[in-house]
Amino acid sequence: MLVQGAITGKRSYCGFSRPVIDYLRISITDRCNFRCTYCMPPAGMNFKNQKDILSFEEIIRFVQAAVDLGISRVRITGGEPLVRRQSAELVARLAAIHGIKDLSLTTNGAFLLEQAQQLKEAGLLRLNISIDSLNPVRFSQITRGGSLKKVLAGLDKSLELGFSPVKVNAVMLEGIENELEDFAALARAMPVHVRFIEFMPIGRRLGGIWKFVPRKKVLDSLNLFGDLKPADSPVGGGPARYYKFSGACGTIGFISSMSDHFCDNCNRLRLTADGKLRNCLFSDAEVDVRPYIHKSREELGRVIAASIKNKKFDRRREKPLARTMSQIGG
Repeated sequence: MLVQGAITGKRSYCGFSRPVIDYLRISITDRCNFRCTYCMPPAGMNFKNQKDILSFEEIIRFVQAAVDLGISRVRITGGEPLVRRQSAELVARLAAIHGIKDLSLTTNGAFLLEQAQQLKEAGLLRLNISIDSLNPVRFSQITRGGSLKKVLAGLDKSLELGFSPVKVNAVMLEGIENELEDFAALARAMPVHVRFIEFMPIGRRLGGIWKFVPRKKVLDSLNLFGDLKPADSPVGGGPARYYKFSGACGTIGFISSMSDHFCDNCNRLRLTADGKLRNCLFSDAEVDVRPYIHKSREELGRVIAASIKNKKFDRRREKPLARTMSQIGG
């Protein structure tokens, strides 16, 4: 039976305290139904062929080996993970792996109205929903055609089904200053954790030049709509700092990856949809683990263990990388 949350800590190596690597993000597809202007060019990306994408069986074999090495928390990402058929089947298989204590998914919300029930029944615990604007026109512009109405219906459905916590992620793009009152109202009225994320220049910035909006500017502006007080982090932890308006149902969080680097507390690995293991979001270094998935569990485990051992905690690059965020899996 799954238990919400995971106990994390730090281990000391020759006097240097390192976080326990217990969190794995798995991209199950590089495809997406949106073409967000800060993520993709208008024509979209050159997506991988299906044969180049890890099968569900390969993903399960990898996770089983990773659990042997201390991984207890898994997040499913994309692209948009719910464009892949039978996503709920994968959720159910992951939920059944002994040692997985926390299972979550990041989505743009467009398919939640239809799929949230299946995901809940399969054993998914938590949801992160990307909503970069609460203005229907601006939302459609950012996503190049996405329907805010449909995404908000999916958010309502997720709360109705009892997913907890539900986090709403908004990238701090130029223009978001005009919507802060609406986001504040959302956090007041609904039991959601609205998180503002500083834009990270991961990959080539195809599709637009965006002005950097720092955490401090947004936080100062939000304080105009009420006194924000520091709040406890919801289940799932992570690098976000949380605040709360008095009497609000939800919270406001910030992931300030550019203003306040948190590399030294990073506890995660990433598995890309095409089978590359990455131990740092800001580095192009990756290991092709797909060939090892078809070998023994012990041999695969040695490759994962080497990646964990070689993980660095001081990579603070701010220049574009070879892969975009959608290709890495967030």
